[in-house]
Amino acid sequence: MSITNFDQLLEAGVHFGHLKRKWNPAMAPYIFMERNGIHIIDLYKTVAKIDEAAAALKSIAKSGKKILFVATKKQAKQVVADKASAVNMPYVIERWPGGMLTNFPTIRKAVKKMSAIDKMEKDGTFDNLSKREKLQISRQRAKLEKTLGSIADLNRLPSALFVVDVLKEHIAVREANRLGIPVFAMVDTNSNPNDVDFVIPANDDASKSIEVVLDAVCGAIAEGLEERKAEKVDAPAEGEDAPVKKERKTRISRKKAEDAEVAEITDEAPAAEVKEVEKVEGSDKLLRFRLDAGDGEDRQLYRMEDRQCDSKQYL
Repeated sequence: MSITNFDQLLEAGVHFGHLKRKWNPAMAPYIFMERNGIHIIDLYKTVAKIDEAAAALKSIAKSGKKILFVATKKQAKQVVADKASAVNMPYVIERWPGGMLTNFPTIRKAVKKMSAIDKMEKDGTFDNLSKREKLQISRQRAKLEKTLGSIADLNRLPSALFVVDVLKEHIAVREANRLGIPVFAMVDTNSNPNDVDFVIPANDDASKSIEVVLDAVCGAIAEGLEERKAEKVDAPAEGEDAPVKKERKTRISRKKAEDAEVAEITDEAPAAEVKEVEKVEGSDKLLRFRLDAGDGEDRQLYRMEDRQCDSKQYL
């Protein structure tokens, strides 16, 4: 069953494209018709593409990986911030920092610098600074918070990128393509869908249209996170009996190893008869075999239980 329907998308205005003279020919498969000089997007294809993207994002979220949402245009900022925060995913709604993906270690240093400033405020070091230094550090902290505050918990590269308006966020899309990170995007009729792995043909200029698509996508992500939590709860219950079975198997294999070692020693001396097997004092892994060689004298053979040792050196 589809997570969105035709009527919802139609009411939100997802079908409105750009002017005909601004279109990208690569979007031709997703255009239904032209009316009054404006292209109309085929909503049946939009529904199918939303379901496909939602299923892929659900599997990514279920595996515990992060999805980075990118939308710096005015209509999408607040909507993306609210929806991404609801599913605990990182997002970028201010200027895209160049090299955020391809130069990720440098971005992490800036985030750590922000954490260091917070630590200074807590341990009292901030109070010992002059008024001018406090003002400079506070401004620096505010600037970092504005651009990088939403990705402070992103400790590694994201596993996927969700973009609103690939034409405006072309730098983010190029960085993701360079690193092989899958790109999910709302693509309008004036954009190029060839750089996007999961295309969602939709109107990316209206806030209602963006909200409807994000509702479906974030709903699928939330389902994936819930399934992950359920699996974590069930895992300890299933693992309680596992150590007992493993220990039993180890004992059986250990007994078989001892029997095989005794048989191997008796094969090496066929004329001898094993009279006694005992452990050597002070060692748990060394066995003494008393053999009757037939000449009236007992020979003692030493054998390690550990199979990695060569038995010949103990004869």
